Amino acid sequence: MIKKIRASISEKILLIFLMILAMFSLTSYIIIKNKCLFVKNYNPNDIQFSNPENIAILNAPCGNVIIELYPDVSPNAVERFKVLIRANRYDDVAFHRVIENKLIQAGDLEFGRKNSLDYGKIGTGQSGLGTINSELEAEFNFTKGSVGLARTFRNNTEDSQFFIILEDEPLYEGEYTPVGRVIYGVKVLNKIKFLDSSEYVLRPDFINTFRMLD
Repeated sequence: MIKKIRASISEKILLIFLMILAMFSLTSYIIIKNKCLFVKNYNPNDIQFSNPENIAILNAPCGNVIIELYPDVSPNAVERFKVLIRANRYDDVAFHRVIENKLIQAGDLEFGRKNSLDYGKIGTGQSGLGTINSELEAEFNFTKGSVGLARTFRNNTEDSQFFIILEDEPLYEGEYTPVGRVIYGVKVLNKIKFLDSSEYVLRPDFINTFRMLD
């Protein structure tokens, strides 16, 4: 007859500890693998907008970023933005410049496309529509979620590239052309891939789609 051996209290405690450790490790792995796990994805069809003609939806890896455009502030810049969005020009374009919790930049239509990414030139590409003049006269506070057109070190060189700030940037006021502000989905932007060693991202995340609500 086989004699049944009872586990000691210390052995039971050790087993429970190992089970908890295994569960914690599995949970941590799932969370790390799924960076979008706790990010709310807003459905624009569930939201009532007072000016739907000026609402744009940028779909990023972790969900929708809903942007209200301000044609009263920067009419020419917003019109350029709308033209490119309606032509689906931003689809599959990289978030090529990302500073953690500060700024994301995208919109290089020439060198930032998923299937033809050029790391040597990204950030210098153009849309083919030419540059437009800076619109800096209107009062606009660059608070968290503000969207502006990127430019070179000179004014009047805005084209297709844009940035979204992830914290208040009062020094941007009067320096960059504003086009709008994120009203839903800022946390989606915080999940976009960045590097600690560089503002320019190797193997970056991409815009899935960018559409006007109407």
